[in-house]
Amino acid sequence: MLSKSIEKYVNSLKQKKHRLEEGRFLAEGEKIAEEFLTSGLRADKIIATGEWLKEQEQLWNRKEMTIVDVSEIEMKRISGLIQPSRVLLVMEIPAMPIEEHIVKTSLNLVLEDISDPGNMGTIIRIADWFGIPYIFCSENCVDVYNPKVVLASMGSISRVCTIEMKVSELFERFPSLPAYATVLEGENLFTANLKREAFIVIGNESRGISEALTPYIHKKVTIPKFGKAESLNAAVAAGIVCAMFRRS
Repeated sequence: MLSKSIEKYVNSLKQKKHRLEEGRFLAEGEKIAEEFLTSGLRADKIIATGEWLKEQEQLWNRKEMTIVDVSEIEMKRISGLIQPSRVLLVMEIPAMPIEEHIVKTSLNLVLEDISDPGNMGTIIRIADWFGIPYIFCSENCVDVYNPKVVLASMGSISRVCTIEMKVSELFERFPSLPAYATVLEGENLFTANLKREAFIVIGNESRGISEALTPYIHKKVTIPKFGKAESLNAAVAAGIVCAMFRRS
């Protein structure tokens, strides 16, 4: 049964302020629940229909968490989806330390002011697909634990380290690691000499890379245009760029 206190608590976690205060976030959906419950992250609560709990007992049985059995009507009161799922998790926000040796020997993504939750979640999935361990987000990026971001990431957020920090401080901390910025006018990405260990910088959907980051950029690259579209979606651009770096 869904108590008023749990309903209020879950709905509060849809706001960043309360997520930060509680150190918790929401993950809704059967595929996402499976991803999280088999990951190393800690689930605090499972709120699910009795049908799902019975079908997926192997996922949650013997785990230290609160189990809340709810009806479909009750699930609608806390769901963030048009068609509510049968399961919603309250997850603990994990600590994300920066392991310098991994950053220095890897391809990493740097996101400046990405504002669309769908783009952010898709970029996290792209990083997971290409084995990119870290995504560094500027302070004005959409919160990676926004429920819409978590949903769009399809569980990949459980495997990719996402860290919010001042981008300038990141570059100052790793001055020897080259930073490649994706811009409309730059060196042809398809023919550029690309390093395997680097930062790929993706800018805001409408403004691109800010002038404040220009001093830290080693090379500007562009995806060559063959048609008449004015620009590419940030997540689409990120996928193309990551693919090219993995080719190098």
